[in-house]
Amino acid sequence: MLWIMRYRLFGRTGLRVSELLLGTMTLRSEDVARRVLDVYADAGGNFLDTASAYGESEEVLGAVMHRRDRFVVATKYTLSRDVQDPNAGGNHRKNLVLSLEQSLRRLRTDYVDVLWVHLWDRHTPAEETMRALDDVVRAGKVLYVGVSDAPAWFVARANTLAEWRDWTPFSGLQVPYNLLRRDVERELLPMASALGMTVAAWAPLAAGKLSGGTQRAGRLTEREEGAAWAVRAVAEELGATPAQVALAWVRSSGVLPLVGRADAGAGRRLSRRGGAAAGSGRAPGGGGPVRAGLSGGLHRGVRGEPFRVRLRGRRQVMRPGNSAG
Repeated sequence: MLWIMRYRLFGRTGLRVSELLLGTMTLRSEDVARRVLDVYADAGGNFLDTASAYGESEEVLGAVMHRRDRFVVATKYTLSRDVQDPNAGGNHRKNLVLSLEQSLRRLRTDYVDVLWVHLWDRHTPAEETMRALDDVVRAGKVLYVGVSDAPAWFVARANTLAEWRDWTPFSGLQVPYNLLRRDVERELLPMASALGMTVAAWAPLAAGKLSGGTQRAGRLTEREEGAAWAVRAVAEELGATPAQVALAWVRSSGVLPLVGRADAGAGRRLSRRGGAAAGSGRAPGGGGPVRAGLSGGLHRGVRGEPFRVRLRGRRQVMRPGNSAG
């Protein structure tokens, strides 16, 4: 069987990241985490996303990540490590250094590929944050940096400062994005496109509201139910699942979805024939087995040429793909 995973360049860098990003926040068991990582890696996935604030997630990931250099490991800092310490949270240098050292110990590694600023803290000057991030990059403890949940003006200013002072700029942006939450289309997505940043979407299934419902989804509003009904209708017409359709829509915008264990069913059932032909507005085809890979979704608005990996057993051959733009 021929499995396909496509890759994108991470921002204006040469780093290749898979089109399906794995969020590890809910991984609490080493046995479960080991199985999830094996399936994800066998399908060609290579991006693991965690955070200092995700409790046991970093420790579990560090315990089961035996092919460290095969993965692009990303973690975040900002949220408090100690509620009794006023300096245990925020985007300032002190918290960055201490949080990073804690994450490296938990992950059992001497560097992380991507360090995200978890959110804008409204207090720390952009100059301090960007200079501190550049310092850990130059020290070899971090390779690339990104930012999550920050206003467009702050990200643009931070990257302008980095360009002006020859510091490491943000290469990636994390935002909440799905069919029910599209406010980032006003400023953040155009900004990311202009600055050549990769965009990762968290909650691409709207906490289960677009995939058939979960306990977290709760009772849907009339607007939410209408969107969920439309997704189900398209899925039934194509013989797909609602989750496949919702993820294909995110990818059609040139955004890379972050999925976790709760969303794994959508990722592992993506069509073995190539997933969503999102460039034509089509949702993915029929469900495939666990190792089905993502492909399709070559769109304008995402930085970098796509790369296609064909998997025959464990062997991988990387070939440049063709841009849709």
